[in-house]
Amino acid sequence: MSKKISFLLNKKVIEIKVADQMLLVDLLREELHLTGTHVGCAYGVCGACTVLIDGVAIRSCLTFAPQIDGAEVETVEGLSGDEGPSPIQIAMSECRGLQCGFCTPGLLMSLVELTRRADKPSDHEIDDAIEGHLCRCTGYTGIVDSFKKALGDKL
Repeated sequence: MSKKISFLLNKKVIEIKVADQMLLVDLLREELHLTGTHVGCAYGVCGACTVLIDGVAIRSCLTFAPQIDGAEVETVEGLSGDEGPSPIQIAMSECRGLQCGFCTPGLLMSLVELTRRADKPSDHEIDDAIEGHLCRCTGYTGIVDSFKKALGDKL
């Protein structure tokens, strides 16, 4: 069975027919060619596939595409604007918050969610936001430093 869905993706209206059992990560990568959302474990454990749905960080490998009908979805591709990369993307590069880059898109999306819900996030809130994201390269210090640099005087 399939269903036609309509949703807002990175501020653009998308209307597409999807199979009932299609995962959101597969819709994004295979049908819409947005490969910034990575497939790591495919079990919701690593966080590489994290996107925002209606402003909330979720694992796209655990979400069926029909579930996003009428929702607003943001992927890592939506973080950059006409003026270039977002401050957190720039800071990730400058502070060595990424190495292989596989976990980076999911981490970015969780950190963006945190900036939208917490005016001045504490160290504990930052740790909570990146909990569940597996990074085997950085040791997380560069990621946290990047986030703090991007927030600047908000902290």
